[in-house]
Amino acid sequence: MTMSSLSRKILLLGACAALPASLLLYGAVPGRAEEAPRLVPAFVQTNATAVPAENGSRTITFSGGCFWGVQGVFEHVKGVRKAVAGYTGGQADTAQYETVSTGTTGHAESVQVTYDPQAISLARLMQIYFSVALDPTEVNEQGPDTGTQYRSEIWTSSPAEAQAATAYIAQLDATHTYGARIATRVDPLQGFYPAETYHQDYLAHNPDAAYIAINDMPKVEALKRLFPQDYRATPVLALPSTGAT
Repeated sequence: MTMSSLSRKILLLGACAALPASLLLYGAVPGRAEEAPRLVPAFVQTNATAVPAENGSRTITFSGGCFWGVQGVFEHVKGVRKAVAGYTGGQADTAQYETVSTGTTGHAESVQVTYDPQAISLARLMQIYFSVALDPTEVNEQGPDTGTQYRSEIWTSSPAEAQAATAYIAQLDATHTYGARIATRVDPLQGFYPAETYHQDYLAHNPDAAYIAINDMPKVEALKRLFPQDYRATPVLALPSTGAT
């Protein structure tokens, strides 16, 4: 490998920046129709699929393309106590950015969201995820990023969470919310490995970076527009320095 994955990601924007502005929202390229952010229907819970609200903190882990943008979205959500970028799906000894970027480790770039279930529900977090954090119809890619490490997946910590996530996906498919079937997988969390320090809070620290400005800041703006009651302007950071409490 003659060039790091991070360098390739940065160089890619040199080509993308020459495309029409209408194609840059998610780093789209001609010939690909990407799903735009939209307010998807809320999860209609039943007695069988409801996840009880509990005291204390709970975690849910989302994969949906580059973890910079997914982390950046959830850091701006009220009720989220921390959102940590990391790797899920593979072994501990391969949980390193350059290795994961080969697409051969089983890992997905992921964000583990720690939240207060008394302040925000799992149902609302999933609605935000499907509305603005990603295009859930894409298979092993998001925007300009391709590979199994960019797949969409919800990693659950209990049978109740798995049942709720599976039921919500079925609901959105049944109502034809998107132009294609949802590709997001639901699997039990086997291990979460935090990413390197330089990846944490990347959007918060680099909002004007080309990749972030083109691919990820529109997601944060969509969160603010579609979920104004859940949006907070000052993000809570994984590595706090000036973050909200």
